[in-house]
This record gives sequence, C-alpha cells and structure tokens, in this order.
Amino acid sequence: MPKIIQDEVGSFHNFLSEGCKLCKLGAKMVLFITGICGRECFYCPLSEDRKKDVIYANERRVTSDADVISEVRQMDALGTGITGGEPLLKAGRVLHYIHLLKSEFGRNHHIHLYTAIAPDKETLTALADAKLDEIRFHPPMELWDSLENTPFAESIKTAIKLGMSAGVEIPAMKGAEGILPLLNNVGGFLNLNELEFSDTNADAMYLNGFELVDDISNAVANSRACAEKLAAHSSKMHFCSSRYKDAVQLKNRLLRIANITARAFDGITDEGTIVIGIIESGDYDTITGMLREMEVPEDMFEITNNRIEIAWWILEDIAQELGGTGSTLSIIERYPFENGLVVESMPI
Repeated sequence: MPKIIQDEVGSFHNFLSEGCKLCKLGAKMVLFITGICGRECFYCPLSEDRKKDVIYANERRVTSDADVISEVRQMDALGTGITGGEPLLKAGRVLHYIHLLKSEFGRNHHIHLYTAIAPDKETLTALADAKLDEIRFHPPMELWDSLENTPFAESIKTAIKLGMSAGVEIPAMKGAEGILPLLNNVGGFLNLNELEFSDTNADAMYLNGFELVDDISNAVANSRACAEKLAAHSSKMHFCSSRYKDAVQLKNRLLRIANITARAFDGITDEGTIVIGIIESGDYDTITGMLREMEVPEDMFEITNNRIEIAWWILEDIAQELGGTGSTLSIIERYPFENGLVVESMPI
C-alpha cells in the first residue's frame, strides 16, 4: 500500500484525485446544480434554503450562464466541482454546464461530479463525451456492505472504462469497509469525509446515536477513527477532516478570490477575508468633499451601496474629523464576494 501522508489539520491520504488536489489549492469553483434529491440521508448537512431547485456558483445565485463564467474568472478557478442535491436529476443541466465550462476555459479546466445514483451506460457515455474528468459516487448506506452486487459496481466500472477517474465519496462511519473490495479491484478511489453535525441534521444524528467529538467542533466522535482503520486496507484513499474544509479548502479559495478582486483599499487577512472602513451618512457630497480636503487619495475610497467604503486604516486616522458630521463609522470584515457575508463589524 502507498504511504499514508498526514497534514496539520487532521486529514490524511495515500492518494489524492485531481479534483482533491485542486480543492486543496482553493482553485475549484463549487457549482450547485439543484437542491432536489430523491434520497433522505439522515446525515445530510444541506441547509433548508438550498433544498429546492436552485443553482449557485460558490455563494452566488445563478440566473444566467454569465454568472457562472464570471464566478470562475473572479477566482481564476482551475476547475469546477458539480454538486447538489442530486445533480443527475437535472442531467441536461449538468451536461450544459460541462460543455459551457470546457468551451469557455478549455479542456484542462478540471470538472468532477458528485452523484448518489448509479447512472446507466448512456448517461455515463454522455458525461464522458462532454469531457467530465472525475465522478464520485455516493451510494446509500444500505448498499455499502454489498456494493459489488449493486448497479453502482457497473457504473463505477463503466465510468473508468470510458476514461473518467471514478471513486466513492461517503462519510467516514461504520459500514464503509464494505466498499473497499470493489474499489481495490477496479482501481477506484475512496474519499471519506469526517461526519459532522449541522443545523439541519443534528436531531437525526442524535437519534442515530452519534455524538460530538468535543464542545468546540461539529465533528462526530469516532468518525476519524473509522477512517484510520480503513487506511491500511485501501490502495487509494483520502480522509478529509472537518477542520480541513475550513482551514485549508475554504481559506485558500477565499485568498484566491481576495487576491484577484481586492481594491487598492481592501485589507486582506490571512484567512482570505476583506477588511474595510464604512461611512454611512445622509450627505455624501459633504463627506466626499471632506475626504478630498484631507487629501485622501481617490483610489482609497468608493461610494457604493449607499455608503462610502474606505481603507480601514485611513478611517481610523480621520474618525475624529468626521465625528461632527452625524455619520456612522465602522470597520467590517467580510467574505471577498459581492455582498459577502460580514464576519465582524466594529463601530468606531
């Protein structure tokens, strides 16, 4: 077996698919095809607002092809991960976006797809013809111990024959060992994700006997231990820890976006968030006039969204001068997207 490689945030692997390598770099856009799904996995972490037929490119609601193209360019993505819900319930939509992305960004734009169904040869051939690079199957739990005798076995074998990289991606939990004989035999990979509690699955998780690993993590107790037991028996395996998703994948994606999109006055943190000063006022002409009188460079502030956004360090320096204008002053930290989530807001 290949050597197990550990990282500093609890993940380990003896094999990384190309899709995982790009995720690690923060270089994959997440294309959420639909929230519709025919399965009812008790551990599903999907939020309620996503459990409908909507499309998102990262955190952006998609209303046109231009939205998808723009999101790829915004982060200079080297690939795309297609997920859901169940993407193949909207197979035509999946194929459309694969063709769109390959046409716009070239053959080397790596695309992987998650699916919880076992597609037939016709569907897999269409995906291969569209140049899908990688497919990750998520079979239901009741099939894990006998996967070799299910339609998933034929789908995995067919995908590999058609030239796609193929494997199984499931939570690290009891029963996962039943998948190994098939994957080791056909050369498929196994991705195990540390099982986590979320707002939408917590009740079901407790009902099924799962507990938190500690008081400061959403990870499930013994999920990592399950993956460790399987590591010695899998020729191609990757365990993705709960911390890895935030500390590595998300952080690197945010940094990638921030470094491409940041304005001259946006402060970029080590976590990839943006820090800016905010001036809210009823008289922006007066405020901008004051900024120019104080010789604040034009590229250090901008009027947008009915407020003035300005370099936070400049706002700190001039806060006293603006104190008599009736303006509301604050410094915020937010994600580097348009209307990105505000992580922290500090009034001045």
